[in-house]
Amino acid sequence: MSLTCQVQVVLNNISKEKAETVKKALEPDNVDFPEGLSLYVENVDNKLVFNFESKKNMKQLIGTIDEVLEHVQVALKVIE
Repeated sequence: MSLTCQVQVVLNNISKEKAETVKKALEPDNVDFPEGLSLYVENVDNKLVFNFESKKNMKQLIGTIDEVLEHVQVALKVIE
């Protein structure tokens, strides 16, 4: 049996400029993801949407979400 987990994290009320800056800041981290783990980031209206998917290790997924959100927090502090 194959287990797939999808998690969506949404940052509301973020300007398009800030959203683009955060996306660009995360691009280097979104390369060479472990096999079975993926992240897609998109701007939707005044939201920045993070779509995570794991087909293997749920613990690894949780760690990745935590790490990405830490990087988002740092990026937002730097651009303010």
